[in-house]
Amino acid sequence: MKTIPWRPATGFRGFKENWKSDILSGFLVSLIALPLSLGIAGASSFPPIMGVLTAIVGGIVTAFLTNSELTIKGPAAGLVVIVAGAVDNLGKGNAALGWHLTLGAIVLAGVVQILLGLFKLPKFADFVPLSVVHGMLAAVGITIMAKQIHFAVGIDPGELKGKEPLQLIEMVPGSLAHMEYHIAIVGLVSLMIMFGWKYLSFSYLKKAPPALVVLIVAVILGQFFRLFDPAYRDLKPLINPGEFTLAYNVDFGGMKGDLLPVFLKYVTMFALIGSLESFLTVKAIDLLDPFKRKADLSRDLAAVGAGNVIAGMLGGLPMISEVARSSANINNGGKTRWANLFHGVCLLIFVAALSPLIKMVPVAALAAMLIFVGFRLASPTEFKDIYYIGKEQLIIFLVTILVTLSTDLLIGIAVGIITKVIIQLFYGVKIPHIFSPQTEVKVKNDVRYVYVPRAAVFTNYLNLKGILESLPKGKKIHLDFCDSPYVDHTVMENITRFKNDYESSGGQMQILGLEHHKALSDHPLAARKNQKQEAALS
Repeated sequence: MKTIPWRPATGFRGFKENWKSDILSGFLVSLIALPLSLGIAGASSFPPIMGVLTAIVGGIVTAFLTNSELTIKGPAAGLVVIVAGAVDNLGKGNAALGWHLTLGAIVLAGVVQILLGLFKLPKFADFVPLSVVHGMLAAVGITIMAKQIHFAVGIDPGELKGKEPLQLIEMVPGSLAHMEYHIAIVGLVSLMIMFGWKYLSFSYLKKAPPALVVLIVAVILGQFFRLFDPAYRDLKPLINPGEFTLAYNVDFGGMKGDLLPVFLKYVTMFALIGSLESFLTVKAIDLLDPFKRKADLSRDLAAVGAGNVIAGMLGGLPMISEVARSSANINNGGKTRWANLFHGVCLLIFVAALSPLIKMVPVAALAAMLIFVGFRLASPTEFKDIYYIGKEQLIIFLVTILVTLSTDLLIGIAVGIITKVIIQLFYGVKIPHIFSPQTEVKVKNDVRYVYVPRAAVFTNYLNLKGILESLPKGKKIHLDFCDSPYVDHTVMENITRFKNDYESSGGQMQILGLEHHKALSDHPLAARKNQKQEAALS
């Protein structure tokens, strides 16, 4: 018999068992979340304090609703570009009005996420190819860096209004040539801390979150350079956090008149992109969970949606399950979702106690933190990893980035998906195969034989996934791709994850027929083309 490993209890029993480790982890995560939440909100054209409010709601509210034990909820850098665009487009230059109208879109998107969760629809996230998702996030990272580098060197914020990502990139040399050197020193020192902290040789120093160190050092430098002097007023070198009030701030005026199409566009983007980022995080954290627990994606999405409704009503940003803070939670010894609750409670205490200090934080320091976040989303390693999966994946990745930078996220995602379909047609996938793999299931000697005679690609994976999930647990499954002309990377990734989950629950699964396929790269989950069929046709 298979022994079930020990796992922390859930609910209030888990609270009683693990409160010490969860309080410590929640406190340490809150030290990371405080500066990042301020920076993300400021970059999103929201009052910076509202980023902290979002993290507080994400901790205190969603902890009671989700069963994702280790994820931390809060504002996401991946949504910065969308939120800032919503404020600009809905407000038509009036930032305060744009903020209130954007809140209406966030609340409605939260309602959509609740409904998606209740109707068990997160499975449709598997329709979006992984190379497209990573391309979208890389484009967001490039956009964040392109804008924040100007703030890091002290450029007048008014010069950046209305500028598109490619225009912001073109402006970088000019901004570097006309930097305000006191502000630029704060930005440079902050960048050195963010990028160089992991290379420190003193282990006891490395335990401190670099973002918190940046805050402390930047405040000291800001006071030394007297950035509070009236001479710097036009450059706005210190953040204006705004007022932390639990007031009703939402405005649904975007649902009227000529604003309606723009309003619905941003509702769609908040719901779609936010949900995708949350799904990716929950799946990644499940793999890192030392206790091998699996979250209910539908329940987690509904919890995030509820958090977005409440945060939006109060003036906050859209939230997701955030990967960096969730990973820190694991590394700090968090065991249950109460760590997320404690992280929210600690942030609430910080806001009450540190409000005067927050007003002394230089904008350049927050810009440096966001440049670091953007770099992680679009690092050279990301390009290298995609290339390792396959050259065709790199093409999809690059097309998604370029189109997103030139237009917007929704168009970038759509063009990325179309590019992948075109590439699959080039590799011999027939049009009738795109949405129907015609999967067959037979039972013999208590073994479930799942036969896939057509191409297995991302567009028809939901059909295959539904059949696999309908099979009884704890049995033997043979999944046969022997006659499948093509198996794409997204299917390989998802099938491998399903196999691991099925076997961890006591079943056995074998993937057959891939010995007849040639992988398109050396990556173990690369797309594969059937050589046997190709030889027969020739």
